[in-house]
Amino acid sequence: MRDPYTVLGVPKSAGADEIKKAFRGLAKKFHPDQNKTDPKAKEKFAEANSAYEILGDEKKRGQFDRGEIDAEGKPRFQGFEGFGGRRRTHPGAQEYEHHFNAGGPRGGFDPSDIFADFFGGGAGGRGRGRARAAPRGDDVQGTVTVTLAEAVKGGSARVALSTGRILDVTIPAGIEDGKQIRLKGQGNPGGFGGEPGDAMVTVRIAKHPFFRVDGRDLRLDLPIALYEAVLGAKVQVPTIGGAVELTLPPGSNSGRTLRLRGKGLPASGTLPVGDLLVTLRVTLPEKTDAEFEGLMRKWQSQNPYDPRKDLA
Repeated sequence: MRDPYTVLGVPKSAGADEIKKAFRGLAKKFHPDQNKTDPKAKEKFAEANSAYEILGDEKKRGQFDRGEIDAEGKPRFQGFEGFGGRRRTHPGAQEYEHHFNAGGPRGGFDPSDIFADFFGGGAGGRGRGRARAAPRGDDVQGTVTVTLAEAVKGGSARVALSTGRILDVTIPAGIEDGKQIRLKGQGNPGGFGGEPGDAMVTVRIAKHPFFRVDGRDLRLDLPIALYEAVLGAKVQVPTIGGAVELTLPPGSNSGRTLRLRGKGLPASGTLPVGDLLVTLRVTLPEKTDAEFEGLMRKWQSQNPYDPRKDLA
């Protein structure tokens, strides 16, 4: 293995925080879960981890700097007294037993600590730290498009995830456009035995011939005749639950919006029922005659008005 200082890209004078920061950057850059298509990333990740096992532990770093251990943490032979060695005698032979702390409580360094910190495991004891050290798998994304009727009533839909997997997802009644459904454990597998991520499915409501979805409300452009706008009228208005009667006040301008309460998306969990917002659109007849045009000219000459005065 290369010199751990070179691997982490830090000088020998680097402090503990600088070393830790350098390792975190390399771990994030080369983590296998983030580089599934790069076969060399795993090697670089392992090399950075091994380097940090040396330099991230104060005792091991001192031993390395003094030449007592090599870049892999193995002892360099120092003679009979080196490294806490003591002589053991067996009949007919002599050998030396060396004691090295491999990172237990006395060594003060546990590689899982940095992963618990890096991947959000937090503190709370070495045993617990190791349990939380395995990184969680990435969430994956998917989008499913449903009809307005399916969004209103709920049901089941099939979604293709970004990983290529195809799953059935339950659509809750009254879901809004753009909301996400979380499928627990259906994401990418976790690294080093960590728990899998989730699948985040975004629900889109397909365009409807005349209703538009606006949060929990629905919007509708309602064509009305000129005489209905002038004189007022009772007209039939479509809703997702069937047609209802709407009263148009006399003198209703095109663009005026009337609200039909409770005629939008149905309640869903803690979300309230929406409304239907009806915008009036005065529509001229497809064909006119001389009498109609004469009436308009009479109005033009006797009762002129400027509908665009507010734009000046």
